[in-house]
Amino acid sequence: MENFRKVRTSEEEMPLPFPDLPPDVVEMKVKEGSKIRNLMNFAMAQMELKGRRQIVFSGCGRAVTKTITCVEIMKRKLGGLHQVTKVRYKTVLEVWENQDPPPDGPAQNLTVHKNVPSICILLSRDPLDPNQTGYQPPEPRHEVGEDTSGCSSTGLKRQLPPPCEELLPKKLQVQVSDSPRGSGTSAGQLD
Repeated sequence: MENFRKVRTSEEEMPLPFPDLPPDVVEMKVKEGSKIRNLMNFAMAQMELKGRRQIVFSGCGRAVTKTITCVEIMKRKLGGLHQVTKVRYKTVLEVWENQDPPPDGPAQNLTVHKNVPSICILLSRDPLDPNQTGYQPPEPRHEVGEDTSGCSSTGLKRQLPPPCEELLPKKLQVQVSDSPRGSGTSAGQLD
């Protein structure tokens, strides 16, 4: 493969895996090189300024992590959003061109079909069917001034239990056996 270079990549177009979406729903197609700031500015403007009720984030391959990050930022900023997540595979077509073609023939191309993981996440201000696979209800909103540093039901922070007294060593005894140089035993205590 050292003589080949990638000249083109294309993704298979697939319909969104959510039934009953309005025709004007905004789909945020997250790519590996997308800037989170740009994605979030556009998505937040759609939800807040244009009053959209639903938005879909989708990404595949190395963009899956960035897609999830965008969704979590939006859920934290807006709050009260219902979520449905669908995971599937998407076919990506890569065309590689030979940089060192044989002198007596045309340049050779290599076509590679890859199945890469893909994720689609629907966020909605309106309630969604809680029985569908991949549904997550909105997180409860915290009141202003509420102490969130302790235990929480969401599992974000957890207090450690107090140490058990019987597991803590009281003293450590060290004994050194007779050595060929020394004549005797030395013992010491560490507290």
